[in-house]
Amino acid sequence: MDFFSTQNILVHIPLGTGGYDLSWIEAIGTVAGLLCIWLASLEKIINYAFGLVNVTLFAVIFFQIQLYASLLLQVFFFGANIYGWYAWSRQTGENQLALKIRWLSLPKALGWLAVCVIAIGLMTRYINPVFAWLTHIAVTVMQGMGLAVAMPELAPDAFPFWDACLMVLSVVAMILMTRKYVENWLLWVIVNVISVMIFARQGVYAMALEYAILTLIALNGAWLWIKSARDRGSRALS
Repeated sequence: MDFFSTQNILVHIPLGTGGYDLSWIEAIGTVAGLLCIWLASLEKIINYAFGLVNVTLFAVIFFQIQLYASLLLQVFFFGANIYGWYAWSRQTGENQLALKIRWLSLPKALGWLAVCVIAIGLMTRYINPVFAWLTHIAVTVMQGMGLAVAMPELAPDAFPFWDACLMVLSVVAMILMTRKYVENWLLWVIVNVISVMIFARQGVYAMALEYAILTLIALNGAWLWIKSARDRGSRALS
């Protein structure tokens, strides 16, 4: 369908050299992503519906532009959104108590920090062979589905350390969000700031602007959830 094509242009944005052609699918996917993060900051469960729209459309985009590792990351986000929707919607008293907005305990925080440091170090070192392996799997699966997909020629990663940070921190932040830990917003702020830096460096100014907006939303989400965690902590002590 023409709607799902990145060549179906909604508007030409005069940013950078030659401007930027924003397609319908990217525009709707971006708006859905912004709504997802905004509603999550307000602790609204409907955020996951917009999240599913966002990752689905972005997966279609990444398929068309042959970013298969990023496509697979969207598959993870799709599953995480479904789990988060399920976890937030359970109405049992025990689950509601377990899913109050709260901080990670010190042992858990140190554990996640260790996971992030080790995973980022390994991904930085092996990001090119890992992405080549993921691409091979993705292409093989899609070829098995009867899709006419050729194995792309992969250039070395332009920013291996920062790219590894984006992948690892995004996965951890999504997991922490589904469990309503405040730290998820702090990780999203870091992820978005890195994204702005990389996209601006690469001349993709429209995407850099999008992630600048996401940074502001994540900062607002952090403030709201920190306030909520503090208030609930105060009530628990009274």
